[in-house]
Amino acid sequence: MKVVDFLKQKSEILAKHPFELKDWLSPSIRDYWIEFLNKAHVSGWTKTESIASNGTANQNAAPAPVELHPEAAKLMETLNASLGEEIHVGEWLTIDQDRINRFADVTEDHQWIHTDPERAEQESPFKTTIAHGFLTLSLLSVLTDSVDPDNMKFPTAKMTVNYGLNQVRFPYPVKSGNRVRARTKIQSVTPIKRGLEIVQEISVEIEGCRRPGCVAESVVRLYF
Repeated sequence: MKVVDFLKQKSEILAKHPFELKDWLSPSIRDYWIEFLNKAHVSGWTKTESIASNGTANQNAAPAPVELHPEAAKLMETLNASLGEEIHVGEWLTIDQDRINRFADVTEDHQWIHTDPERAEQESPFKTTIAHGFLTLSLLSVLTDSVDPDNMKFPTAKMTVNYGLNQVRFPYPVKSGNRVRARTKIQSVTPIKRGLEIVQEISVEIEGCRRPGCVAESVVRLYF
């Protein structure tokens, strides 16, 4: 028998009986072999299967397509048509010292750059106190009008859930007394079970300043 034919025969055997070799291995090596079979996609050597650690082979079926609620499908079409475009500019909001102090009390972060105007005037390069970065971040909901019951951002959805943030940056500090507002762009819209997942880029503009106080990639989920 030629070497090529021998290798082909052995590969076909392994493909049909992926755990035959496993049974020959010591326990310390067996788990590595199972993990290899799970991850390997080399044609002729493995099946396209999901191999459980207990030795059970499960067919790796393609995920079923998501069936969208009519209102979700309609909203998805609308949002996809505006990807990358600015869809919302919020109202100006003043970040005064009282708000900064109350945030410091809640978070127990009383660092002088936030709460001591006299010292900040003398020692800070900004010559005044600045808002906590997390204060600016925590205001995204109100800055994007996401919590206004009379002006709902996605009125056809039954529920909106904050799913988290992909990334956050604070390019420039928000000084005490500054006014800020949020500008929102839709980056992507993805169907999920019973709804949509929306990734938004939110930039917090500081009045009279070229650089934003916060840029965040926010993820929300809408359920219908």
